[in-house]
Amino acid sequence: MARSSSGIVAGLTFAALAAIGFLGYQASATAPEHPVRPSGQAPAVAQGQAPAKQDPAKPAAVPADSGTGTRVVYSISQKRVWLVPEDNSQPKTFAVMPSTLHPATGAYVVGSRAGSVTGSDGVPVEHVVRFATTDGVVIGFSSRVDGAMPEPDPTKKTGGIRMARADGDAMWAFATIGAKVVVVP
Repeated sequence: MARSSSGIVAGLTFAALAAIGFLGYQASATAPEHPVRPSGQAPAVAQGQAPAKQDPAKPAAVPADSGTGTRVVYSISQKRVWLVPEDNSQPKTFAVMPSTLHPATGAYVVGSRAGSVTGSDGVPVEHVVRFATTDGVVIGFSSRVDGAMPEPDPTKKTGGIRMARADGDAMWAFATIGAKVVVVP
């Protein structure tokens, strides 16, 4: 009996992974292929400048046009992310460093994740949460292993939206496969 139970569990696990892979493929195949900015470049920021610090006593409000329910909200102009729980109570928010390419505004789903990889800029990153593709470059959230958050090289097409390592840990725990990601201007 133990052998057949483990076979059934293995079969169900395989079927679930295949379904998740297919949904991830569908999500990436239907993701918009154009950046928000016609040039595909991030807004000009002084070289090496990190995103503006938010006063922890006054957390930034979740953008009103970001929908409802459990979701990750990414504001391109504010260089900020919110991890919003189902009841909208006490979302976690933090500053990010945008990549050189941006996803179009709209709703996406997390299609794939990776514990650690080399980013599109050639830097080792961890807790990668991918949700879109722009100009053939995968867009996702990640943290550099070295903890740095420099402005990306504007001459390269990059898709990594970088965050502090602690924030990357929170993103990794929150944004599992199929999680909703809403991109606002």
